[in-house]
Amino acid sequence: MVVDFVGAVALLQKMKRQVETKLGFELKFAASSYPPGVPQAEVRATANVLFSAGLECTGLIDEPSAANNVLQIQDGAIVDVGGGTTGIAVFEKGNVVYTADEPTGGTHFSLVIAGAKNISLEEAEELKKDPKQQRSLLPVVRPVMEKVGSIINRHVAGRKVKKLYLVGGACMFPGMEQVVQEFTGIETVVPGSPLFVTPLGIAMHN
Repeated sequence: MVVDFVGAVALLQKMKRQVETKLGFELKFAASSYPPGVPQAEVRATANVLFSAGLECTGLIDEPSAANNVLQIQDGAIVDVGGGTTGIAVFEKGNVVYTADEPTGGTHFSLVIAGAKNISLEEAEELKKDPKQQRSLLPVVRPVMEKVGSIINRHVAGRKVKKLYLVGGACMFPGMEQVVQEFTGIETVVPGSPLFVTPLGIAMHN
């Protein structure tokens, strides 16, 4: 979801320049994604960020469906834990039968770390990503992981979901898979490189 349109455009323009410098040619096209179930106005805002950054939008897809372009699951649920929200898509025979999205994501990990350690959000972000610190931080962020589990339970209730696939940067935090499985009682896996699953799926769209 686009909260700060001007800031999003500026950030994307900066990233575009950095990538173009490394590749040695201009980027002209891009695809994007959005949390499932958001209003069409939010979907259009995502495309408008691309346009304003000088890119032609070639496709838009909801995040869990993008992830399934890579994972190709037939039955189960993909849970995309992003920076600010947790998106869920339930699949039956390869088709999306239900989607939902709720606040709670990687930013909430940083917020609880910042509060517990009495440090800035920026410092907490760096601490969160430090492999040497993650084991000791697990008790601090565990309630956020359990909140993700409660979101999952609420949205898969009454559905025959036997396996969860966790993707998104927050799922790289050690212990996430085990905590969610314990909380939901559903077999839970984290694919390799979960941070890149959804972006790769976006690139594969169209």
